[in-house]
Amino acid sequence: MYKIHIDQNRITPVESKRFTDLRLTERKHLQEWLEHCPEALTQNEGEELLIIQKEFDGFDDTRERLDLLAIDKDGNLVIIENKLDDSGRDVVWQALKYASYCASLSKAQVVDIFQRYLNQKAQETGEPAANAEENLVEFLEVDGLEAAQINRIKSQRLIFVAAKYRKEVTSTVLWLSQFDISCQCFKVTPYQAGEELFLNVEQIIPTPESSEFMIGMVAKETEEKSADTELKHRHTLRMAFWDKCIEAMNNSGSTLYNNISPGKDHWQSAGSGMRSMPYHLIFAKGEIRVEFSMQRPESEVNTFVFEALQSQKAEIESAFGAELTWNALPNKKACRIQYSKPVDGYNKSNWPEMIDWLVEHMNRLEKALRQPLEEIKQSLRQYEASQD
Repeated sequence: MYKIHIDQNRITPVESKRFTDLRLTERKHLQEWLEHCPEALTQNEGEELLIIQKEFDGFDDTRERLDLLAIDKDGNLVIIENKLDDSGRDVVWQALKYASYCASLSKAQVVDIFQRYLNQKAQETGEPAANAEENLVEFLEVDGLEAAQINRIKSQRLIFVAAKYRKEVTSTVLWLSQFDISCQCFKVTPYQAGEELFLNVEQIIPTPESSEFMIGMVAKETEEKSADTELKHRHTLRMAFWDKCIEAMNNSGSTLYNNISPGKDHWQSAGSGMRSMPYHLIFAKGEIRVEFSMQRPESEVNTFVFEALQSQKAEIESAFGAELTWNALPNKKACRIQYSKPVDGYNKSNWPEMIDWLVEHMNRLEKALRQPLEEIKQSLRQYEASQD
């Protein structure tokens, strides 16, 4: 830090000091400064903190007390731990204990803690005590306290303040941040120029520039975890559905799904007697479907079989008993013949009806295609021979 001398158009360094050299203490000075100027710890744009207690010792069965307790605009409790010239080794463990104690505080308890703080302030000043509930409603910008979300689960934040941080502290704070635990480290440095004293407050973890990036990464990780959970749920659901469906297929007299185990995908394949041209049972959230899929690597072979079947469309649909959907899919390798039904697939109460439908229509589709496919096998061999 430098002092500017306008008259000389020069700058001179301002001497940095240790708190102890200036006879400044944690409770009498640093804590008082931050209590009355919490904006020193809100370097993010739009961030505000409201101090609701200091030297808080209202934890059951312990004699421990945290330095400052605040609340942010989202109703999250903020534990502020102050150390002077050295953070010490155990400050993170200390703050985590306080956060765990605070995590169980109800909305009513938070209001009571704040009211006791305001009452103490009133005694010190001789003025009437402010109303904690009214102050919280105004600060949180809600219609009433009942609409406020205060101290939600896993929402507690940690702020550390010190002139110097040990590596074990910064390393642990960075590690905790990976688990969506909001941790900030502020470096405070006193300066002296003549008789004047100055205090520099600098956020070092996370740096202001990286805060937005870290918030984005946490949101992305949360989204990915949510997606993974949903995927695992769907896998479990499908396994249960296919287990019942394949059992019903085998009990129907069909041999298509003999020796096939239920899988986690939304489809179950069965051989048709033609390479890479299986039958599929489809189980989706919004529909169930039976289909014959032509998916050989050679798209021209798929087209050949599809067109050969399509030439018998009227006879096949008559044998099946309904109009089928014929997907030539000219821009893709695979061709498909399908029949579907809209359902609420993830409602288990619908499963018996859905399984009956799949069993019936797969048997009908296999029966309708059995003879045409036998005839096409011979012509397909001749076609492939002519391509060699």
